[in-house]
Amino acid sequence: MKITVLGAGAWGTAFGQVLADAGNEVTMWAREPEIVEGIRDHRHNAVRLPSVATLPETMTATGGKAEAVRGARIVVVAIAAQFARVALQDFAPLLPDDCMVVSLMKGIERTTGKRMDEVVREALGGLPAARFAAISGPNLSREIADRQPAATVVACADIDGARMVAQACGTPYFKPFVSTDVIGVEMCGSLKNVVALAVGMARGAGYGENTAAMIESRGLAELTALGVAAGAQACTFSGLAGVGDLVATCGSPLSRNYMFGANLGKGMSVEQAIKASNGVAEGVPTTDAVVSLGSRLGVPTPLASAMSRVLAEGLTCGQMLGSLFDEAITAE
Repeated sequence: MKITVLGAGAWGTAFGQVLADAGNEVTMWAREPEIVEGIRDHRHNAVRLPSVATLPETMTATGGKAEAVRGARIVVVAIAAQFARVALQDFAPLLPDDCMVVSLMKGIERTTGKRMDEVVREALGGLPAARFAAISGPNLSREIADRQPAATVVACADIDGARMVAQACGTPYFKPFVSTDVIGVEMCGSLKNVVALAVGMARGAGYGENTAAMIESRGLAELTALGVAAGAQACTFSGLAGVGDLVATCGSPLSRNYMFGANLGKGMSVEQAIKASNGVAEGVPTTDAVVSLGSRLGVPTPLASAMSRVLAEGLTCGQMLGSLFDEAITAE
C-alpha cells in the first residue's frame, strides 16, 4: 500500500525503510530540500541517517504537503513532539478521508500537558480514535536501520486498526505486537525519556549499576502510577512499550536522552548539553510536563521533580540523587 511518513529524521527514515522492506510504497515528507533531494535522487539521508548507504527503491521523498499524502492509506507522523500540533494543522484538510494516522512521537506537549494521541487527533480536526495508532517500544533508530532484530507495540482503540498497521510494518527483523491500550503506550514512550535523562546523568557522573538500577526501577514505578491514574493498563508498563523501551533508552549511547543526561553528569550546563547533542532531547521539555501531570492526577513524581530542578536550577547529580531520597515513598 502507499504509506507516507511526515518527518525524515533518523527514526522517521528508519521506519520508512521498515515499511519499504515490508512491501509498501513509501513517501517521506521533509521540510529540508537537501533531505528531500538526497532521498529522492540518491536514496540516502546523509543529514539524519548517514549510516544507511542505500535506502530501498520503493522509498521516495517530497517537500510538497499535498503531494506527500495524496492517496496514502497510512500517514505516519514522525515530527518533533513539541512542534507536532502546528505542523499537522496544515495537513488536516489534505489527508485522505479513510487513512490511518500513526504516531511515532514520544512526548507530552509542554503547553497543554496532553499526550501525542490527543495532540494529533485535535490537530487533525477530531480524528476518530479508530483511525489513530501509536507505535512505541525499544526502537533505537540506528539499530533498526541496520536491520537488527527488534519489536514494537502498535496500539489503537480498534484492534483491527492496530492489526492493519502491524501487518504493514512487519518484517523478518521487525516484529509488531498489537494492543488497545493507547494511553499506556503513549505514557510509556513519553515518560521513560525522563528516566533516561536521570540514568544518563548518573552514568556521566561516574555512578555504577546499583545507582542506575535504583533510578530505573523507581522511575518505572513512577511512570506506571502516572499511567494508571491517567487511565492506562498497568500490564502495559511491564511489556515492550514499558520495561523494554526503558531498558533500551537507559542503557545505550544511541539514546539521545541518555547522552544528554550523561553530558549533564559530566558537568555540562543545559546550554552546553544542548550544543553537544545538536538539539534538545525530548525528555527535557517532557520533564516539567510530567511534574504538572503528577500534580493534576495527585501522583507523586520524585524523579521528574528532581530532574526538573536539575534543568532549572543546575543541581549536580549528587544533589539530584539526594533529593530523590528526601522525597522517597517508603512503601515498595
